[in-house]
Amino acid sequence: HLEEMTREATGWLHLGNLIGDATGNKYAKYAQNLSLMHLIRLANRRLTELNDRYILDVTDIESDLTIIDLYQGRTKRSVKTLSGGETFVVSLAMALSLSDMASENVRLDSLFIDEGFGSLDAEMLETAIETLEKLQSESGRMIGVISHVESLKERITTQIQVRKSEQGYSTLVIGDMNNVLV
Repeated sequence: HLEEMTREATGWLHLGNLIGDATGNKYAKYAQNLSLMHLIRLANRRLTELNDRYILDVTDIESDLTIIDLYQGRTKRSVKTLSGGETFVVSLAMALSLSDMASENVRLDSLFIDEGFGSLDAEMLETAIETLEKLQSESGRMIGVISHVESLKERITTQIQVRKSEQGYSTLVIGDMNNVLV
């Protein structure tokens, strides 16, 4: 009887050591780490569509994000070492993955991406645009892009433009590439 109770208690002690404490912090970190691992798996799927050089490394919620550089012998390094364009691509993969996670429980009909496109070279800009177009066509979501990049504006047919008047006021112009609607 004592042996059976000891076996049962051992399981509870192990669980308590992993996730239990008086404040609930251990459990919160455990749950956050599970969510982070799921996010990184989804982000890596998205990242392979955008770039064949990097994958995100599984990390702890309290650690900096790291990437594995496949061009440099699978070297691990901080995402802080990425260039502006590379950071944008990783951030886009993470944002799309967060959207994927959220849409598992809630329908998301729109996604807005604010800037970052100016840091991309022409090839990476094309890849980012193609990825967003593919996402839009597959998911049916409205994707809003906020940008000052001229080549990007040429690719987006429906636009909301903010125009500043000589008096210092701004007006909105809504339309497609050929027709002003409002």
